[in-house]
Amino acid sequence: MDWRAHVRTALDGDHPGVGRGIKFVIFGLIVFSTLAIGVETLPDLPEWARTGLAVAEVFVVAVFTVEYALRIAVAPDRLAYIRSFWGVIDLVAILPFYLGLLFAGFGVDLRAVRALRLLRLFRLLKLARYSIAVDRLVAALRLVREELIVFGTAAAITLYLAALGIYYFENAAQPDKFSSVFASMWWAAVTLTTVGYGDIYPVTAGGRTFTVLMLLIALGVIAVPTGLVSSALSRLRQLEPPPKADAEEPASPTRRGE
Repeated sequence: MDWRAHVRTALDGDHPGVGRGIKFVIFGLIVFSTLAIGVETLPDLPEWARTGLAVAEVFVVAVFTVEYALRIAVAPDRLAYIRSFWGVIDLVAILPFYLGLLFAGFGVDLRAVRALRLLRLFRLLKLARYSIAVDRLVAALRLVREELIVFGTAAAITLYLAALGIYYFENAAQPDKFSSVFASMWWAAVTLTTVGYGDIYPVTAGGRTFTVLMLLIALGVIAVPTGLVSSALSRLRQLEPPPKADAEEPASPTRRGE
């Protein structure tokens, strides 16, 4: 292999020598940086701990920046990698840090800069690059993407129709809660997904009857995509070759006498 292949397989965790070690290092940095987001919110955190977390964040960003630059350097098609899903995730993993420095330098409200730190949660998606199960799930979604688009559109239409209908039934009785069709979409979302917070609910006979009818329709529309993905995953599992037996494994005692 040339140096590009060595670097590429090492970053992907497939290198026979250092691939496993690099994969575990990246795993550790992702998990640490994600947990650090929660630790930073502790109200009584001592100053030395905040300083340590800030230094650790700089180190994590430096590692991920080098990783991103190396992936661009060794990619067969650099522009294709930058535009790809994993390329975007790798960029978002480091972007909040640099945007924070940029915005703070221009005197932007620090609350907006802190909000950018939420984008660090996207680093968790970097873990999916090394998971066979995630690859299988992505393949299943691609297999049924046309059906998912159809049912996703149907779910959006059903949500809007539910908000529209409940508005006309409940607006006169509860003008503060069902003030518009768009305000009624909160009720439609929590009701059709069977979450049911109970903060908004119909009180008229027409509204309650309409709710029952919409639930009967919506449950099927929302539940079908789950079945489609499950079916696609099952088909992909059946198409996978069976795991190879270990050639060096000794035969069992019952087999030796056959």
